[in-house]
Amino acid sequence: MSHGQVWRTHRQYAATAAHWSADHYRKETERRRALRAERKPLVRDARRALATARAIDPEGVTSIRHRAERELRTAKRRVPDPMWLFATKTAAALGVAGYVWLPHVSTRAWVWSAVAVVASVTALSVWIAVRERDTSGLKPTAEESALLKRLQPQHWKEHAEQRGLSGTLTGRPRLTEAGIVCAVRLDGTWTATKLRAAEDHIRNLLGARTSLRMQIKAGKQGGWAELTLRTRSAADGDDLKWTPERRSLGIDTVTGEQVTVPLGERLLIAGRSGAGKSVASRPLLFDASEGATNALVIIDLKRVEGRLWDHRARVASTPREVVDVVGELETEMLERLAILPKGQDTWTPTADRPRITVVVDEGAEVMTAADKVPCETETAEGKTRTVNRSALPGLESIARMGRAACIDLWWMTQKPTIGDGIPKQIAPQIGVSICLAVRTPAEARVVLGEDAQAKGWNADELPVPGVALIRDGKRKPDPVKVRYMDKSVVIALPDRTPWSRSVAHTVEAAGAPTLTLVKDTAPEAAPATDGAVARVLKAIETATEPVAQKDLATLTGLSKGAVSKAVKTLTTGGTVVRAVDGRLTATRGDESAAA
Repeated sequence: MSHGQVWRTHRQYAATAAHWSADHYRKETERRRALRAERKPLVRDARRALATARAIDPEGVTSIRHRAERELRTAKRRVPDPMWLFATKTAAALGVAGYVWLPHVSTRAWVWSAVAVVASVTALSVWIAVRERDTSGLKPTAEESALLKRLQPQHWKEHAEQRGLSGTLTGRPRLTEAGIVCAVRLDGTWTATKLRAAEDHIRNLLGARTSLRMQIKAGKQGGWAELTLRTRSAADGDDLKWTPERRSLGIDTVTGEQVTVPLGERLLIAGRSGAGKSVASRPLLFDASEGATNALVIIDLKRVEGRLWDHRARVASTPREVVDVVGELETEMLERLAILPKGQDTWTPTADRPRITVVVDEGAEVMTAADKVPCETETAEGKTRTVNRSALPGLESIARMGRAACIDLWWMTQKPTIGDGIPKQIAPQIGVSICLAVRTPAEARVVLGEDAQAKGWNADELPVPGVALIRDGKRKPDPVKVRYMDKSVVIALPDRTPWSRSVAHTVEAAGAPTLTLVKDTAPEAAPATDGAVARVLKAIETATEPVAQKDLATLTGLSKGAVSKAVKTLTTGGTVVRAVDGRLTATRGDESAAA
């Protein structure tokens, strides 16, 4: 290689290095400017604290003043010099060193010193480049680039006062798979709740579109809030159609993880009309009806969703059917609890007595239509009379005690308000809440908890349909895109035998005798081990005088329907006799004495 080629090569390298250094010089300048804008208020606060400490302790004899002085020194150290000042100080230091050292050394040492300086500058440029490198691998869109620029502390500081946000200052924004995340420093007049109420002012300052989801919650330390702009989703590009291989409920839009809800929980699924409750619940209904030890019962007075599952589930679609199936479920629950082995907390599902998931679709309709249902019953004299029965006491009893018997209640409603869409006795028993878009923050608080908004659970801001928040005590308030399970897929699922107590089944609990239930042709009494029958019989036997049937509900804690069935079983079998005035007396003691 000739001297000319060597010179040209060195010149090209020098030009490239100069351009590279200039680019990183500009980046370092911007970084220092942002840090100064963010940390200079901390110095101001530290100076105020020191002034207060000096007023309290003029002599400096207590630790209050010493601590304030130390915090001020720390705050000053954290504020970097402007780039021009940093470069000037560096050049001056090098000049002084060269003036002192170079005149006393040879030309060769001077050349090697120059090489060392160039290497140091190059190493500094590389360090800056590595520091500024985007390790996320995400490239901002045009919208995100504009938002990132407006979230810079300098831009925020210049426009915050005129937008009513004086006293707030952003940190350094960063782009994530869930969108843009930025910390916001708050002075003494601001809180995260107050900043959330000023969302419109923030949107105007950033020039963000109206449909862009914005989440504001308390920061990791006091005096800070965290602002998240949901410009993208980690679920983008994923196939959300449900298949037997993709059996999760949905995909976390922040982490991209598969989200599942295990069986055995009491669920509340809420959302306004059109939010996608039915679609969101289908993967869960499949899990609840799949397997030899799982059974599904659906209460659906609208007869839309339940009809899709009637080949795999027991479906009640009229008020009378609702009352009957709830009576069966309550009797089954009490019977399981009565024969639950000592020392065992929960029932172990078997093929004969499986885990039963009871789904109430549109609870507000059930609360209204299944409250007072006319039902014909036969009296002791053989006459038929009409009485009103309600399914609500039985559903409330299942919500309170069903978990130990592996009978779980799932409540679905469009009206997530206590008393209108959710019974007061059922709401406190809910373990997991799945909330799709609701109309008001008040409804979101009923479903997700009173602290929902303060912790970022803003269900009233969710898009529709198909996006939900799931609060189970473990998850963060990250939206979940639920999977889509088509109606034709549900209809094509294999048939399952619906659960019913009239079907003969055998149960053998650990440490308990085998219990066989058989539907006989003769109207014989139910087995004495039936939980409801046993409780009613015990109440009649322990009474000092004949008992009125209406008082048995209070004495046993059972619903009126369960008491009526138990009394009919006992009187038919001759274990209990009814007097002329309608009061009940047990005959078992007299017969035993005679024997």
